[in-house]
Amino acid sequence: MRLLNLSLLFGVAASAVASPVDEVEDGTPVATFFNGKQVPPMLELTPENWDKEKTASRFLMVKHYSPYCEHCIDFAPTFQTMYEFYYTSTPGGSAPKDVDFTTFYDFRFGDINCIAYNDLCSAHNIRSWPSTVLYENGEPIVTFKGGKSMSLLSASVEETLERAKPGTRPTAVELPEPGDKSWPKIQQTSTAAPELAKTSEADATQPALPADAQATGQAVITYNPPVPKVTTPKSTPNPDGASVPLTAEKFRSQVTTTQDPWFIKFYAPWCHHCQAMAPGWEQLAKEMKGRLNIGEINCDAEPKLCKDTGIRGYPSIVFFSGGQRAEYNGLRGLGDFIQYADKAIDLASGVLDVDAKSFKALEQKEEVIFLYFYDHATTTEDFMAIDRLSLSLIGRAKLARTRDPQLYDRFKITTWPRLVASREGRPTYYTPLTPREMRDTRMLLDWMKSVWLPLVPELTASNAREIMDGKIVVLGILNREDQDSFQSAIREMKSAANEWADKQIQLFQLERQELRDGKQLRIEEAQDRNDERALRNAKNIRIDMRRSDRKEVTFAWVDGAFWQRWIRTTYGIDAKDGERVIINDEDARRYWDQTSTGNPIVPSRTSILETINKVTANPPKIKPKLTISALEKIFFDIKVTFQDHPYLSAGCVLGIAFGCLSWFRGRIRRTRGGHFKVEDAVKEHKAPMLGLVGNRGSKAD
Repeated sequence: MRLLNLSLLFGVAASAVASPVDEVEDGTPVATFFNGKQVPPMLELTPENWDKEKTASRFLMVKHYSPYCEHCIDFAPTFQTMYEFYYTSTPGGSAPKDVDFTTFYDFRFGDINCIAYNDLCSAHNIRSWPSTVLYENGEPIVTFKGGKSMSLLSASVEETLERAKPGTRPTAVELPEPGDKSWPKIQQTSTAAPELAKTSEADATQPALPADAQATGQAVITYNPPVPKVTTPKSTPNPDGASVPLTAEKFRSQVTTTQDPWFIKFYAPWCHHCQAMAPGWEQLAKEMKGRLNIGEINCDAEPKLCKDTGIRGYPSIVFFSGGQRAEYNGLRGLGDFIQYADKAIDLASGVLDVDAKSFKALEQKEEVIFLYFYDHATTTEDFMAIDRLSLSLIGRAKLARTRDPQLYDRFKITTWPRLVASREGRPTYYTPLTPREMRDTRMLLDWMKSVWLPLVPELTASNAREIMDGKIVVLGILNREDQDSFQSAIREMKSAANEWADKQIQLFQLERQELRDGKQLRIEEAQDRNDERALRNAKNIRIDMRRSDRKEVTFAWVDGAFWQRWIRTTYGIDAKDGERVIINDEDARRYWDQTSTGNPIVPSRTSILETINKVTANPPKIKPKLTISALEKIFFDIKVTFQDHPYLSAGCVLGIAFGCLSWFRGRIRRTRGGHFKVEDAVKEHKAPMLGLVGNRGSKAD
C-alpha cells in the first residue's frame, strides 16, 4: 500500500508499537522459545539506532511493517518463526561446534515499525507494507514486497550464507510452519559433509539431539518443552466513564502510538462555547463507559501539542484511531455526540468483509454503502488505500469490501479492484481504474463526498451547505408527525429521484454517442480525402463529457414543523397548509413553488418531474421567485459577477473610474478661470491685426 507521508498526524514523535513477539502487560517485548532454546526479542530498529545497527553486522534482514496492516499481521508469524529458526540453528561444514549462527555468519534479523518511524521507512524507499529487505554492510541487496512465504525468504538467506561461507550450508532445508515452536523432522544433506546424512532406524528413536546435530543434517526427533505463554489482557476502554485529561506525554503513549479509538475535545478554559459544551461532554463520557475512550486537552496548558495537532479554534473535537484522525463538524448536542460515537466505534473496528447475504442485511440498515470489490491479486497498497478512508465516512456511510461472486454478478463487476456506492440499492461507480488512481485517497475521498448523501436526505443545519450549494434542490417540506403521509411522500420523492437519475444517464449516453459519431464522421471524411493532417486532428479530438455548465439536480426533505419559521420567511410557505415541494437554486437566490399550470408543487412523482424539466431548461420556462428583495438581488448579482469574472470586472471598474476622472477634470477646467486655452490665444493674436488693418483704412484725426 502506498504510504502517506504521515508526520504521524501532527508531528508528535511516536514510539514503536510492540513487535510480533510475546509481550508482558506493559508492552515490553520478552524472549520467546524455539526448540527449547531461548530466543531474544527481535532487534527493533529506530532512527536513533539505525546508523549504528546497519553496520554492526555484515548481514541484516529487516521487515518494514505497520501494526495495523492485515497483511503485515498475517506475515508476522512467518518472519518471527524464520528468525527463531535461524537463530537457534548451528552452522554446518567446518564451522566450530561451539559457535552460534549469528556469530558465524554475522547475520541478524530486525524490524521497523513504519507507523512510528515513517521517515525512516521513507528513507529506505519503502512504498508498501510489509516489505522485507536484506542488507549487506548497510546496503540493500535483496528486497521482497508483500507477505512472502518462508521458503522464498529462506532461499535468499541460504544463497547469501553459502556465498559468504562456501560449503557450510545444506543442499535442502525443511522449514517449520509459521508459528511453530520446534524444528521439523528434517532430512538434509550437507554439501560439506555428505556422510553425516546417513542415518539409521536407531537414530530416529533417540531423544532430541543438540542444535548442532540438527544443523549438520541428521534426522532427529525433537523435544518441544512447554513454552511459557504470556498474554496481554485487552484493556477495557473508558473503564471509569469519565473524560481523561491528556498531557503531551499521555497523548503520545495512549493515543497516537496505539490502535485504541479516542474521542478528544481540545478546549480553552476561558472559551464560553467550551464551557457550554462541558456538561454534555461529561455525560458523553458516562454514556460511552466501557465502549469508547473519551479525552480532553487543555490548550492553554499544552499549546505546542494543540498547535502540532492543527487546532485552530475552540472547542475542536477529533476522533483518533490507529494512526488516523477525523474532525467532528456536527452539532454539539449530547444526542449528536452519541450518534457519531456509535458509528465511529463501528468504523474504527475495520472495514467489514461481506458476502451477498450479509450485504443484503446491511442494506436494510444503511442508506449508503461503499462496497470495495477485490480478488486474489489485490495488493496491500490497494487495501490500505481503502482502510485510510474509513474514518472520513463516520456519520456519512458504511464501508465494506467483498470478493463474493454473487455480488460481482449483481453489480456487473469484471475488473478488480472496483469501488461502488450503493444508495438505496442504486449503484454509482468510481470510474478511475488505474492502480495509481485506485490508491489515490484524495481522489477517492473527493468522489465519495459527491455520492455519500442518501438518495433523498434530510436537510439539517449540519448538512445544509453541502446539499444546497452549487445545486438545484428538489426540497420536500414534510410533516414527520403524520407517519402515513410522511412515508408516502418519501416514496414519491425517491421514485422521482430514481426516474430523474435514469433519464440523466440516458441523456448522458445519448450525448456521448453523438459526440463519438461526430468524431467518427470526421475520421472517415479525412480518410476519404487521404488528408493525413486532418486525420490526425480528427483522431485527437477528445470526447469531453464534463458538465460544468449544468447544475446537478438533487433531492432532499426538511421537517416543516421544526423549520417552520425559516420556511415561512424564506419561501413564504406555511407548513401548516400541508406538504409542499419547492425547487431551490441557492446560488441564484431563487426558487420555484408552482407548476406550469400555477398549482403548488406537491410531493408527487408527476408533479415533481413535470416541473423539473421546465425549471432546468435554459432559460427556465417557469418564472422563478426570489428569496431576497429586488434591491438585494442587484447587489447580489454584482457580487456574483465579480466572483465569476474577477479580471473582467476589475477592468470594467477601472475603465469606468478612468472615464469619470477624465470627465471630472474637464468639468473643472471649464468652470475655473485663468487656465491657458488655445482659442483664447488665437483671439489675442487676431485682435491687434484686425485693429491695424482698420487703422490703415480709416482717416486719421
